[in-house]
Amino acid sequence: METVTTLPRSGPLVLPRGRALIRDDLKALPDDGHRYELIDGTLIVSPAPRPRHQTVVLEFAVVLRDSCPDHMRVFVAPLDVALASDTLLQPDVLVSRRTDVTDDNLPVAPLLAVEVLSPSTRRIDLTVKRSRYEEAGCASYWVVDPDEPSIIAWELHDGVYVEVAHVTGEERFTTEHPYPITFSPSDLLD
Repeated sequence: METVTTLPRSGPLVLPRGRALIRDDLKALPDDGHRYELIDGTLIVSPAPRPRHQTVVLEFAVVLRDSCPDHMRVFVAPLDVALASDTLLQPDVLVSRRTDVTDDNLPVAPLLAVEVLSPSTRRIDLTVKRSRYEEAGCASYWVVDPDEPSIIAWELHDGVYVEVAHVTGEERFTTEHPYPITFSPSDLLD
């Protein structure tokens, strides 16, 4: 016979019904290893990432940090990017101005948001998040596919993302935004 053990909770998890969620509603969610994001009032829940995903996140952050100018900062998730009362994102890696970061979050669009694709987040990262960062004025948005490996980079031109690079494997990716850097997708794998 299987035994089921339940952990004590302070009470049931209750989110408001009949209205879009706001950032304050996220305070009721458990610290359970999932990533909770909010896009235009809709809750997005992602499972804990795979080790390969985390390897790419860490290596990417190191590559970016090694070239980062003093007036900017590199962060890895979870760091809340509070774009609106109903939108809170946590990009895998981001670059912001030091002066834009508060003690609680980043209350403006980052200079660069990077998402590392996972089977559970691929569609959202390539569509919904890309659109939301574009709307918020995030100057650069990159997605990394750790399985290929590849990078697709978009830059904001006249309020619209334009693909500026799609590199794979050992191909070199060179950009000036948010600061000069050159690397290849394969550099992000160990």
